[in-house]
Amino acid sequence: MKKIAFITLLILFIDQVTKIYVKTHFTLGESIEVFGLKWWRFTFVENPGMAYGVHFGGLLGKYLLVIIRVVVIAVMLVYFRKWLREGASNYFIVPMAMIFAGAVGNLIDGMFYGMIFNSGTTFSESINHWISYDGVSRLVPLGQGYSSFMKGCVVDMFHFPLFNFDFAGRHFEFFSYIFNVADSSITIGFLFLILFKNKAFPNGFDF
Repeated sequence: MKKIAFITLLILFIDQVTKIYVKTHFTLGESIEVFGLKWWRFTFVENPGMAYGVHFGGLLGKYLLVIIRVVVIAVMLVYFRKWLREGASNYFIVPMAMIFAGAVGNLIDGMFYGMIFNSGTTFSESINHWISYDGVSRLVPLGQGYSSFMKGCVVDMFHFPLFNFDFAGRHFEFFSYIFNVADSSITIGFLFLILFKNKAFPNGFDF
């Protein structure tokens, strides 16, 4: 469990430091080049839903996503003991720890960011839409934020617009998704499981 705890805490630390820095130094929608590279940017957006900007519905959909994350995290905690007891290899444990850390990282945003920042994206039931805000956010004491428990949004910032082009009167960008450390951790964890599936699952896929 020490290995899992170390990986989780390391990823959570990097994830939360980058998110808090961006939210307290950038205005929503602000975008800057990293090292002067046009294909690598820090672009601050807030996401009320899943990884890579995917979301559905309003507050009800958001609450459902938080509940799903909590259930997934709880199930993984239970299974970690089982996997370790059965001698699962590092090819399996390390990627699963990365996926676990990523899930926890985004869960923290959704559950608590509305309570610890003075401004953020909020949902308006009157127009059934998420509303942005102006200015740079600042940290405030727990419970004195712009919203309440489970109403915060996930902070995303990594943006890699590798190339842009116009076609048929429309502008296209590749890669247009904006994500964070937690999203990256989940994605890399899944990729490792796929790339090293024979070593991660020497006896087949059996939970």
